[in-house]
Amino acid sequence: MFLEQFRLDGKAALVTGGSRGLGLEAALALKEAGAKVAVMARRASFFEEARKHLGEDALYLEGDVRDEARLEELCDQVERELGPLTVLVNAAGISWGAPSLEMPVEKVREVLEVNLVGAFLASRAAAKRMKERGYGKIIHIASVAGLKGEYPEVLDAVGYSASKGGLVALTRDLAVKWGRWGIRVNALAPGFFPTRMTEKVLPKAEPLLRATLPLGRAGRPGELGGAVLFLASPASDYITGVVLPVDGGATAL
Repeated sequence: MFLEQFRLDGKAALVTGGSRGLGLEAALALKEAGAKVAVMARRASFFEEARKHLGEDALYLEGDVRDEARLEELCDQVERELGPLTVLVNAAGISWGAPSLEMPVEKVREVLEVNLVGAFLASRAAAKRMKERGYGKIIHIASVAGLKGEYPEVLDAVGYSASKGGLVALTRDLAVKWGRWGIRVNALAPGFFPTRMTEKVLPKAEPLLRATLPLGRAGRPGELGGAVLFLASPASDYITGVVLPVDGGATAL
C-alpha cells in the first residue's frame, strides 16, 4: 500500500536543467519510479552524459528557460509524445562567484533571470496544463543559500543566494495560489553536493563543512533523488508550500 504511493508509472515528467548534476539525478529517480521523462537543456551537446544514464527512451529537449514561447512549445511536445504533464522539476540554474562589493550587476541579473524568472516561466507553462486536469507536482531545486547567509569563504555568490531565496518565496506563493487547482508546489534546498557548479567551491568549503555540519560532510551522489521522488509522487499529495532542506543539518544550526 505505502510503497505503491512512490510509483509514477506512465506519468510524464519534465526536468529543466536535467542533462547533468542534480537535475540528471532527479530525472534518474523519476525514471526509476516508472515516469516517462523529458529533460531540457540550453544546448543539445549537453545531453551526452544524460543519454548514457537515461537511454534513448527519454525525451531530450533543447531550450532556454528564459524563452517563454519555447517553454510553451516544449510543454506541448511533452504532452504529445509522453502524455499529460504531471511533474515538473525546475533544476536549471547558473551561478557567478565574486566578492559582493565587486560583483558585476549584469551577472546578478543573468543569474536571477535563469534561476528565478526561468523557474517561474516553466512553472506557469506547466501549470496551465496541470490546471485543466486538476492535478500536478512542481518541484523547485532551491538551495540552503536561499535560507541563510553564507560566509564568503564558503560561498561568495550574492546573485545566486538571492535567486534561491526568491525561489523559496515563489514556492510558497504559488502553492497558495495554485492549490485550488490541485497543483502542489514544493522545493528542495540542497546543501553542498559535488556538481560542476560546485567543483571550484567545494574543495575549499569541505574543511568547514566537516567541522560545522551535524553530519560532517557534503552531500553524495544519490542523496537528493529520493527527496525528489517523494515530492513528485502521490506519497506527498497532502504536502504543498514546503521547502525541504537536504543539507546534512546545515539549517538546523
